[in-house]
Amino acid sequence: MRIAMVSEHASPLAALGGADAGGQNVHVAELSAALSRQGHDVTVYTRRENRRVPATVEAPDGYRVVHVLAGPPKKVPKDELLPYMGDFARFLRSRWSKDRPNVVHAHFWMSGLASVLAAKDLGIPVTQTFHALGVVKRRHQGEKDTSPPERNRLERMIAKRADRVIATCSDEVFELVRMGLPRSRASVVPCGVDLEGFTPTGDAAARTAPHRIVSVGRLVPRKGFDVVIGALAEVPDTELVIAGGPGSGKLENDEEARRLRGIAEQRGVSDRVHMPGQVSRDEMPALLRSADAVVCTPWYEPFGIVPLEAMACGVPVVAAAVGGLTDTVVDGATGLLVPPRHPKDLAIALRRLLKDTSTREAFGAAGADRVRARYSWDRVASDCLRAYARVLQEETEVAVAASPS
Repeated sequence: MRIAMVSEHASPLAALGGADAGGQNVHVAELSAALSRQGHDVTVYTRRENRRVPATVEAPDGYRVVHVLAGPPKKVPKDELLPYMGDFARFLRSRWSKDRPNVVHAHFWMSGLASVLAAKDLGIPVTQTFHALGVVKRRHQGEKDTSPPERNRLERMIAKRADRVIATCSDEVFELVRMGLPRSRASVVPCGVDLEGFTPTGDAAARTAPHRIVSVGRLVPRKGFDVVIGALAEVPDTELVIAGGPGSGKLENDEEARRLRGIAEQRGVSDRVHMPGQVSRDEMPALLRSADAVVCTPWYEPFGIVPLEAMACGVPVVAAAVGGLTDTVVDGATGLLVPPRHPKDLAIALRRLLKDTSTREAFGAAGADRVRARYSWDRVASDCLRAYARVLQEETEVAVAASPS
């Protein structure tokens, strides 16, 4: 099968940890690699952010990346990319009219906009993964939401025009149904985890306290690192590592890093909060294995790959009961779920877990088993292929029904 992946701001080749580089980059890269391993021809279309990169790059994992000139060839915040989606769509349409894919899989709403516009008269089916919904972002961020005002309206249009929406969790399906999407046009396919890189056995990073908790993600307020710092004040003999953001030498210029350090000083835990900045994918498993627990406390989370990576390393997870985290973390079996944005509840859960070695070991073993059974990227790719096949079958049935008898 010839598959076109469209990921307008999240290149599978990008370094992780920046403001607009995170889980979606991993998702697109790993899904494309898994589909390629299964013998499919995958091309990822992403926006050109550098004049010096080649127009097409053959990725080591078997797929190709096409850099689309849409807007200035430099880094632009994703919330400012909407004016360039017309150029993106025109490129795709020109390319697909000559080199037609069997199916398109768009990632994020602006990719979906470009894809449905490009495929409009070409008869190419489009599947859509939103990764995050504007209505949820606005609900939690309010006036701090920097999304274009057209986002919610356009997301409803994309959901209506796409042949199938591939949601990453059950909570997202509920939101889509509220937006008017028929439940029959949605499939749930979770994100996955690299089971070769993230394993229970292997090196663990050194630590400097009797207990360690680790949080990983982009340094943005919605990730809730301030909640973890607040809880740390009530969890003795424990250090916190917050991995993410720019390189360690640039953290002093990062607004969120400065805010978090200020909170740590106010709470009297600055000596127990370590912020190494961006941690490479190669170094991440050792960091996770060094933890007694990995803590994920976002305001909202469409899915969340970090809990899967922690579980794959045999580490229990303490997570806010939001979005996709309620699908992946089984409360009382692979970790603990706590109310979002409640440092005291988080502190209670952490104290309970840190004092009980046998429970941590049981949670870690159960998490590793769950990830191996459900969240390999090969399984995720197979689930996506079933969604693609369903769309192609529906297209064939429509064509047959429309043909003269």
